[in-house]
Amino acid sequence: MNPLRRLWPRSLQGQVLLALALALLLAQAISITLLFRMGTRHRDDNLTHTLAFRLLNTVHRHPAPPAPPPGADGEGGGGPPPGNEHAPLRPQQVAAFAPMAGDHRWPGAELQLREILAEQDMPVAEVLVLDRAVAADPPALAQAERREAVLGRSHPPRPERVLIGALRSTPGGPWLVVRTLIPHGDGGPRVLGSLLLQTLVIYLVLVGVMALVLRRIVRPLADLTARVEAFARRPGSAGALAPQGPDDLRRLIEAHNAMEARISALLDEKDVMLGAIGHDLKTPLAALRVRIESVEDEGERSRMAATIEDIVRSLDDLLSLARVGRPSDPLEVTELGALVAAVVEEFEDMGEPVTIEASTRIALPLRATWLRRALRNLIGNALRYGAVARVSLARESHGGQARAVVRIEDEGPGIPPGEIAAMMAPFTRGEPSRNSGTGGAGLGLTLARAIAEQHGGALDLANRVGPDGQVAGLVATFSLPL
Repeated sequence: MNPLRRLWPRSLQGQVLLALALALLLAQAISITLLFRMGTRHRDDNLTHTLAFRLLNTVHRHPAPPAPPPGADGEGGGGPPPGNEHAPLRPQQVAAFAPMAGDHRWPGAELQLREILAEQDMPVAEVLVLDRAVAADPPALAQAERREAVLGRSHPPRPERVLIGALRSTPGGPWLVVRTLIPHGDGGPRVLGSLLLQTLVIYLVLVGVMALVLRRIVRPLADLTARVEAFARRPGSAGALAPQGPDDLRRLIEAHNAMEARISALLDEKDVMLGAIGHDLKTPLAALRVRIESVEDEGERSRMAATIEDIVRSLDDLLSLARVGRPSDPLEVTELGALVAAVVEEFEDMGEPVTIEASTRIALPLRATWLRRALRNLIGNALRYGAVARVSLARESHGGQARAVVRIEDEGPGIPPGEIAAMMAPFTRGEPSRNSGTGGAGLGLTLARAIAEQHGGALDLANRVGPDGQVAGLVATFSLPL
């Protein structure tokens, strides 16, 4: 199985809560991404405008900024005057300026800076905007150290990058260079922490409220599911379910109660009708059986008696099949091996070729009368179509569940693979005639399967293959859960 399918909850409440959690996670991820992008763009715009302001202020107030002192770096020096640690980095005018290794150009900021300067009627021949490490830029490093000495090391943290703007008004002319420190992190950890806290609060509120709402919905659904399962196992086995939950669920429960009551009434009417039919038919059949004793012809009398017996047997099968879903007798703990052996002895006493293998002791709750009926039908079919019947009982495990398995094997021609499922249908026989000598009405397998399902088990048919690869008989597997 796919690991993701194992992790995916199977209940309605779990799936809705997980879907809500994933939707919130996606929404918060999109929100955080947009906020960071907006914050980064806002920071970049502020830094670019700061560079533009310093360039314009320098040109308007000092048309010819002083050159750096002798011996200073063409791109360094020019720190603030002594005693003014908070003064911004001084602008510089240098003859040559070029990016250093490790610098990062900001093309968008260069375009924006060019547009701002052009709006202020400032001639622009060339513009460079570089993102440089503070440690690689002496003026920025000196300013960061002075600020750190005044404000302390812990607050605020030392900036790691400096943004440099360089302007050349005329081709081949000198460069005007200004700098601004890029704040460390720009409040990123604080913003991230705030967003994470906000996400946690949203999760607790929304998921908690949704869990309460879903609980109010799921609890009535669970009760209704349990009631439907109990009704499927035994119709009319419990009273009506009390309506609860939202109005929609109340209406559903009320509709189910009405449907269940109607089904129970129909089943009761069916039982009354079947009882009447059984009584009305069996009584004249019994009288007819007495009257045929006056028939002098022995052969004719035997055929008439066999016909009446066949009718009575078919009638019993029909009545049993109709009532198997609503048994009146309770489940009783029974030793299954002894019950199977007793049924086999009945056939042995009649001289039938039935054998039983040694089996283990298995005790489980069942309805012994019904189970005997199913085993008699299966063994009778094996003898009728396969000449012999071999019966075995074993304890097996299927799908992690322990089961008691009764197998009846014969040596007949088997069943064509495409017709095995059809053989479970009522009035279907392997021998198509209705002759009482070759079988009854075709209800034996149907009744046996119904009895197995009544006990929570199953009946399966399969052809048995011999050593030569040919069909050597049929195997009927009657399994019951332990």
